[in-house]
Order: sequence, then structure tokens, then C-alpha cells
Amino acid sequence: MKLLISNDDGIFAAGIRTLANTLAAQGHEVTVVCPDRERSATGHGITMHQPIRVEQVTSIYHEHIQAWACSGTPADCVKLALDALLDNAPDCVLSGINHGANLGNDVLYSGTVSAAMEGLLEGIPSMAISLASFSYSDFQPAADYACQLVLQLPKLDQPLLLNLNIPPITKSKIQGIAITRLGVRRYQDLFEKRIDPRGKTYYWLAGEVLEESDRDLPHSLPNSLTTAQNIDFMTRFTTDVKALKTGYVTVTPLHYDLTAYSDLSALQNQFTKL
Repeated sequence: MKLLISNDDGIFAAGIRTLANTLAAQGHEVTVVCPDRERSATGHGITMHQPIRVEQVTSIYHEHIQAWACSGTPADCVKLALDALLDNAPDCVLSGINHGANLGNDVLYSGTVSAAMEGLLEGIPSMAISLASFSYSDFQPAADYACQLVLQLPKLDQPLLLNLNIPPITKSKIQGIAITRLGVRRYQDLFEKRIDPRGKTYYWLAGEVLEESDRDLPHSLPNSLTTAQNIDFMTRFTTDVKALKTGYVTVTPLHYDLTAYSDLSALQNQFTKL
């Protein structure tokens, strides 16, 4: 398969090197285009008012991998690769392996997920892969699962973005793969006020993750479902946050359509009367 790989941790990150080298060793045609430095939590931002520069990197990847370091965001990297660097579209776009989880509403901020989403916007099956720890550094189990699942992407009924989160444990302790829905992962944000050496005030964002509660459920399920079907749906598919805690690799299908379908009819009835 022809694969394009990006990330938000940068060209020298251990996660992307493990993923790209593992896929290349299995015979896939791999191209890497990713930021030249860490660009975490940049969301789906793109560069419009300054040039984007790229430089080939040859020393740290498998000999058959063509790798580029890009001055732009993760989304920039994929856009540039698809429109300018690659001769033909890849079969799949992969992003990661990210150092740290991308669970629940993290996906709205994640540069890792946004790079994969850029592939989906072009109709290409995509996958975002994250190792759910900032301290655990064995990326090989995550790469092995990605290698298995990437073979299934072209077989899907329609292009999707699969968001993978791998628990930071040895492969023998992983319980399997769970198909999940997004949970809620709220943060208690804290802006620390500091003073720089020139006496200027600046703020540094810190804070802690607040675990999801049973009350934090999606508010917009398909309006074709009855109440009983909604309950069954919620019961059958646990959240990515909960499944990861019990040792499962979580696979959450994502799409760029954020429409709140269950609210369309109510809004039409309410607003057309104005």
C-alpha cells in the first residue's frame, strides 16, 4: 500500500519513526511529511499568510522512506503532501504515533487527529494513532496494531477516520480492540501568571484532566433512533476513555460532519416562526 504519514510531535519524534519504519519493513511504500518541530494542540489550523518550507530528511528513517520536514502545521503537512509533493494520492493517510492520548473532546484540539482528518477531507481513509502516556515510550505495540488495522481501511464501506488510542502497557496485557464512541475529557484549566526578565506579564496554560462522569454523554444521536434504541446504542458502545482504562485499544470512527442531526427538526420548527 502507498501510505502518507504525518504527526504533530515533529519529524524527529520516536513515535512517527517507529510507525513509519515498521510499515516500510512490511513492504509498504511510505512517505513521511510532518512538522519540523513539535506542533501539538494546533487543531486544524493552516498557514495562509507566510510561506511553507520543506526540507528532505534522510538520516533517521528506513532507507526506502522518503521523509520531509515541513515548517507548517500538521494539517499543512498533509495538504502540501497531497497537492504538491506526491505524484499520486496515497491509499491511506496515517498520523502518529502521538505521545499522549487523544480521547473524547481532545480530538477538537489535536494536531494528530487534524492531520488524519485532512486526509479524510480529500476522501482518503485515514487513521490517527496515539500512545496514551507521556512517560511510557514503547511505541512498538501501537505500531503493530496500526499495521494490522491499516489493511482494513480500504475495505470500509466509506472513507472514515479511525482514531486509535493504545494503552501504555505491554502487548501481552492488552485486552483486545474495542469499537468505541467519544467520551468527554474535560480539563480544569489554569493560567499561571508569570513575569519575564524584561518585566512583561505572560501566561502559561497548565491544569489537570477531569475524568468523564456518567452524566457526560453525547447530546446528539441520530434522530432516526427511538429512546429505547438510543439507550441500547449507548450501552453497546462504551466510550474511548472507559475502554482504554480497562486495557483495550480503542478504535473510534470519526467524520468531519459535526451537524447536530437530532436538533435539526426542533430548530426548524422554532426558528421558522420568527
